[in-house]
Amino acid sequence: MDELLNIVTVGHVDHGKSTVIGRLLADAGALPEGKLESIRENCRRNSKPFEYAFLLDALKNEQAQGITIDTARCFFKTDKRSYILIDAPGHIEFLKNMVTGASRAEAALLVIDASHGVEENTRRHGYFLSVLGIRQVAVLVNKMDLVDYREKVYRDICADCRAFLEKIGIVPASFIPVSGMEGDNIALRSDRMPWYRGDTVLEQIDRFQSVAEPEQLPLRLPVQGVYKFTGSGDSRRIIAGTLDSGILRAGDRIVFWPSGKKTSVKSLEVFNAPEPADFRAGQAAGFTMTEQIFVRRGEIACLESEPAPHVGVRVRANIFWLGRSAFRADRRYHFKCGTAKVEMTLEHIERIVNASNLSCQSRQYAEKNEAAECILRLDRPVAFDLAGDNDATSRFVIVDDYEIAGGGIITEALNEYDYDTRNIRWSGAGLSADERLRITGKRGLVVWMTGLSGSGKTTIAEEAELRLLSEGIPAFVLDGDKLRRGLCSDLGFSDADRAENIRRAAETAKLFRDAGAVCLVTLISPFRAARESARRIIGDEFLETYVKASLDACIARDPKKLYKKALAGEIRSFTGLDSPYEAPESPDLLLDTERWSEEECVEALVGAVRSRLGKDGKEVRG
Repeated sequence: MDELLNIVTVGHVDHGKSTVIGRLLADAGALPEGKLESIRENCRRNSKPFEYAFLLDALKNEQAQGITIDTARCFFKTDKRSYILIDAPGHIEFLKNMVTGASRAEAALLVIDASHGVEENTRRHGYFLSVLGIRQVAVLVNKMDLVDYREKVYRDICADCRAFLEKIGIVPASFIPVSGMEGDNIALRSDRMPWYRGDTVLEQIDRFQSVAEPEQLPLRLPVQGVYKFTGSGDSRRIIAGTLDSGILRAGDRIVFWPSGKKTSVKSLEVFNAPEPADFRAGQAAGFTMTEQIFVRRGEIACLESEPAPHVGVRVRANIFWLGRSAFRADRRYHFKCGTAKVEMTLEHIERIVNASNLSCQSRQYAEKNEAAECILRLDRPVAFDLAGDNDATSRFVIVDDYEIAGGGIITEALNEYDYDTRNIRWSGAGLSADERLRITGKRGLVVWMTGLSGSGKTTIAEEAELRLLSEGIPAFVLDGDKLRRGLCSDLGFSDADRAENIRRAAETAKLFRDAGAVCLVTLISPFRAARESARRIIGDEFLETYVKASLDACIARDPKKLYKKALAGEIRSFTGLDSPYEAPESPDLLLDTERWSEEECVEALVGAVRSRLGKDGKEVRG
């Protein structure tokens, strides 16, 4: 197979990207016979000046507006290798297309108009190349004919651009003074700039280094669909998809991630054609399995003998945001990587980067055309690679209201899980909490909320429940009234019955935890020994929360009129009056409802839950 290199051209609108590519194709002799003449004739008939950009801008409305609206791809060859040139739009409204155009590129040509110099989108596109992990960049100082081919203009632009690119980790391979319209230094060396002795554009692209061929990388075949045949005695079940990388052959032992299920390739399938010897990167593929296991769209088929992808529900990523609405933690989005599509939330923004001047801000939302380094939380495990390991499976897009609103690259896997199905008990004793976590990505937690009657436990818990559910975190409030009406309806209020009530509540809460939910237990639970017993039953996923309020404050509130009845002698053994309350000495979280508003208490509680579920691994203490 011939060596192939993908190159994207980027830059500010009207800086001449399409003209440079058109001229390169023309001067390199890569145009179909008659193409150039037909464009010239079309311009003559319509009384329009000829431009080389028209070779790419095929749509009439694009030629009328003088800007490239959609990404164009063209192919040509030199003596060294084959190329795909991607012309990415420069106008700010078409940044989404620019991102699409750059997504498969291994090198870039950054075009700058010599008469305008480095502009906002020049810097922004340079930063996007950095975010996408494209480090091979040549800068073309275009339209030198408009500045009379002056060396000083070229040198000043080189200094400005070099300083910016080096800040984002890009060291340009070269700075080439060119004129796309006149053909200077595109494919042929110009005699109008004798002060420049470097490569032409054509020579420079031949100097770019090819990255590892996709078929030399580990197998990554995202499952696009599973097709079952039943007619004419055909019982095949075919897994279908396109190889992002690697080679697949019959007999290969494969693993599907993130499920971790294993099987072997029984046969390679092609519609209405003989079985091929193999499938290679870039090819659509279908295959049958020796063991009929359940596989769904979004999983990635990999060779068991090769390095596995990462699997997890939390990732650190560099993203660029192009959505109309800001990227925020209180909204839900869809994360698409390969054929996998899962719901996700923004967990934390580590910093916002202004792509135009590289200034950084610390805030928890990203506006349109901003870049951010952040942590994303997915609703279920996804298989992926890291940037630099495999481009296809490390890049993703974010969908907001059915529109692509952002994208980026995964730089780190956080809280990975070991998906070895050989260690999972699919029957008998059932799944353990850890095994369930590895499959669902949902970590359970019991928030044990203790405090006097009227302190605000249930009010805070119910609002926190709503907040957690809106963020995609399963949550349920288990309060004393629910227990007393059902599971504990046979118990009274003696010390022994109170202890049994706590035991039953703890065992019930543990089941919610094992299922991956946050169980908010709101019980007075007045005795320290009983609360410690509950902690022992539940284990480490226990967050003791003291909802603090003085007896006087609780009597003044008295939402259920229980204090009024107790003081009148209608209720006996009432906690705080004629039965003691042993306040926690060192709770995991303290919520003082006399000093803090309800909103502040809810915010503190939700923050503590997020922390325990893995946001930063720190415990929260009152």
